[in-house]
Amino acid sequence: MRNIGLLTSGGDAPGLNAVLSGAAGMAAARGVRAWIIPNGYAGLYNLERLPRLIELDPGRRDAIDCMTAGSAAGHSRIKIAAIPDERRYERIVAGLRRFSIDGLVIAGGDDTGSVVIDLADRGIAVVHAPKTIDLDLQTYSVGGDTAANRIACIVDDLKSTGRSHNRVMITEVFGRYAGHVALRGGIAAGADCILLPEIPVDLDIVHEHLKRRLLGRLRAAGGFAATYTVVVAEGMKTVDGETVIDDSIAADAFGHRKLSGVGRYVRDQLQSRLDGDLEVRQAMRELGMYVPNLYEAPEAREVVPAHVVRAGATSVFDVNYGKQIGAGAVLLLVAGVSGVTVSWVDGRTVSYLPTRTAIEQRYVDPAIVGLYEEMGVCFGRRPERYAPELRKLDRPEPRYL
Repeated sequence: MRNIGLLTSGGDAPGLNAVLSGAAGMAAARGVRAWIIPNGYAGLYNLERLPRLIELDPGRRDAIDCMTAGSAAGHSRIKIAAIPDERRYERIVAGLRRFSIDGLVIAGGDDTGSVVIDLADRGIAVVHAPKTIDLDLQTYSVGGDTAANRIACIVDDLKSTGRSHNRVMITEVFGRYAGHVALRGGIAAGADCILLPEIPVDLDIVHEHLKRRLLGRLRAAGGFAATYTVVVAEGMKTVDGETVIDDSIAADAFGHRKLSGVGRYVRDQLQSRLDGDLEVRQAMRELGMYVPNLYEAPEAREVVPAHVVRAGATSVFDVNYGKQIGAGAVLLLVAGVSGVTVSWVDGRTVSYLPTRTAIEQRYVDPAIVGLYEEMGVCFGRRPERYAPELRKLDRPEPRYL
């Protein structure tokens, strides 16, 4: 293993620069040269025609700001198997030979991992570094902690404007079909309601919770300075099992439809219920807030931070994890291990698992939801009592998911 190629694929995420830095640093320590393959799988496919590659030597490695989100290597959402070129894999192999690349470290999520499997099956030495803000892989994935923190800050900040107008503030966040960052960010911010893809949502139940909590706060505040906050994951399902999908946008290279508009959908549904609720109108009158035809019920507003969640600064945890798995991926390649996902570095142990296993989707366990329901958080269903199973440990168990 004399030369390794580093690339980042799929959606950008905080911590990827740390993966690049960690991989390049460990490569240098083991006498291996590290090269950036630009723009994800698009760059890998075009490697045969690129005029040159940039080596991550110590000077360039020092220039990478690991605390900044995104990737200095660039990205693309490309599925190699979907490229209409019968020679696509032969072309990749030729490109690797041209630059004497002996192995690859590829950072990405489940779609990226599926291509890692294809490359490994064709004899290319490759290790997958897990990356997705959705946290839906079997391992922790770089970017998830930062995204959850960003969501928590946004939801908490929105409370000030919500209180100013006594509004319902709805924040739509990423996650596709898993609600990990919605749950973590919402709980941290003290959200009143968190709507997850794993739990079909009955908006009548949400309305009743909203009405009871918001009216109670308004009465306690004398008719001013109250809000109700909702965090909704983009893959939320209705009580009928339907997912809100924007059909006007074509599917991406991996066949994913655009999951957007659920924040607006929840806003419209809740606003309709508020407007038609006689109890709400009566409370508005009692509080001196009611104005016929103009202000008869509290207003609902939706906010979609979208890529702001991916941008900006990276959490300390994601920087540390990114450097560890970048370095761990190189150590695996040097040891002749390929076609795997590096999952954790603990002391002298570099843990990994088959990439086919690593990219199996992991969802929020609905059992944990009951814990928060007992604390008063609404999840769009009838609250269930949390039934704990008590277990004594002989020693602590490290948990990072």
